Amino acid sequence: MLSKRNTLIGAFIASGAIFLFWWFFTDTYAIKNYPSSGETVIAFGDSLVRGVGSTEGSDFVSLLSARINTPIINLGHPGDTTAEAFVRIDDVLSRDPKVVMVLLGGNDFLKRVPKHEMLSNLEKIITTIQNKGAVVILLGVRGGLITDSYESDLRSLAEKTGSAYVSNVLKGLIGSPKYMDDSIHPNNAGHAIIADHIYPVLLKVLN
Repeated sequence: MLSKRNTLIGAFIASGAIFLFWWFFTDTYAIKNYPSSGETVIAFGDSLVRGVGSTEGSDFVSLLSARINTPIINLGHPGDTTAEAFVRIDDVLSRDPKVVMVLLGGNDFLKRVPKHEMLSNLEKIITTIQNKGAVVILLGVRGGLITDSYESDLRSLAEKTGSAYVSNVLKGLIGSPKYMDDSIHPNNAGHAIIADHIYPVLLKVLN
């Protein structure tokens, strides 16, 4: 009787796990290249990825690396627009990527790059990485101080390209001295919150 009960419980847990897997990865579209056969986890982007505003080891990339117990290669370059980052794409491709987190667009907004141009560049970056066989996690940024002109477009781009997506990683941080080192760069506390936003998605695409 006990054995039968344990079997039923096991079946219930298994079906629940399958449901959670289906819910996350199908959510109306499939994640391209999942599971990836690559070797490295990479963060590719601008000063937010580099960790400007945080102390050494307290940036969100380092925090995520500690959580997943896996090195994450930090390819953040302060000031990069999407066009400037694309010039560096071979540095990503040469490292046998398994999962690449892409966080770009903030400098395009600040430099008034037309949104359609920013999105086109992002799509090139994403598809170039995917053509190498890696899973891409697109990390969203806010496009505007009062209203967000990026959110729906970035989400649509994630669906179009089959990228995992984390909405606006700076949500709740901008304008709060508690979390910001300056007007656009989070401090240690802010980076910890960014890591909290990203971690569940990163963990799922790694597993």
